[in-house]
Amino acid sequence: MKTRISIALFLLILLLGIGLIWWGQGTTPVNSADQKPKIFIINKGDSVRAIASKLKKEGLIKDQIIFFLLIKRLGIDQNLQAGEFRLNPSMNAQTIAKTLTKGMIDTWVTILEGWRDEEIAMKLAQELSLPESEFFKYSQEGYMFPDTYLIPKDATAGAIVKIMTDNFNKKFNQDLKNDAKKTGLTDSQVVILASIVEKEASGDSDRNIIAGILLKRLERGWPLQVDATVQYILGYQPGEKSWWKKELTDEDKKIISPYNTYLNLGLPPGPICNPGLASIKAVIYPQESAYWFYLHDPQGGVHFAKTQAEHEANIAKYLP
Repeated sequence: MKTRISIALFLLILLLGIGLIWWGQGTTPVNSADQKPKIFIINKGDSVRAIASKLKKEGLIKDQIIFFLLIKRLGIDQNLQAGEFRLNPSMNAQTIAKTLTKGMIDTWVTILEGWRDEEIAMKLAQELSLPESEFFKYSQEGYMFPDTYLIPKDATAGAIVKIMTDNFNKKFNQDLKNDAKKTGLTDSQVVILASIVEKEASGDSDRNIIAGILLKRLERGWPLQVDATVQYILGYQPGEKSWWKKELTDEDKKIISPYNTYLNLGLPPGPICNPGLASIKAVIYPQESAYWFYLHDPQGGVHFAKTQAEHEANIAKYLP
């Protein structure tokens, strides 16, 4: 009996010893001499198991099972953040685990299509505590490409603008610029018209048709008569808490401004928002149609017309 107890005790001690060695080895650095930083990204929704697996594959931890158990033991599985982290193989598993809860070096920031610079500035102030006035020193309306960015927490306004403009130049590439020449517009005019299309279109279904209508009006020497350009002039609406006034009055359309396309022929002097790639392409590759007019009803539906009479009938039918 004593022999059995001794054997069982010995086996228990042996297992504990093996477990401690396994745990100790598994939590030590992969290479204590390698301090070269690696960028490690946690995407939104990544599970602890997925994170552990990625860390193992990138050579940042020795054992993904131990890392998973360590996270559970520390009780920080709900504190892991999405983002970008600088890690290196000289960090032990516990240091890495704690870094992933508070060491995020970049912040995800999403810029939506059709936002004007003021809306982007507000977003950056909220997400990065960047003063809006700093952003305006460098921002270029129309060229702050809408996308989701990983922005360093310590990035300056100038650096952020460069990230966005570099992305713009990458997306509006030379192939598109070559095709844009066929429209008779310069690159800057394409961006201006694309910014108008971005605000006027309700989606992909009508984007290219509207671009075609506006191009025909320019070629014919008609005023564009676009509400969005007047909305741009009016700016922030405190009552609506929006930078884009919903319903324009006849008086609004009489505002003296080079951006007022009801009073001035041709394009406004600059973009009215920051367009996405779909709107840029719509201007370069417009859809030809017999339409010269369009309007959107309160529900967002678009209604096209070939003549002024048809357009006035649509106004009477669809607009209050």
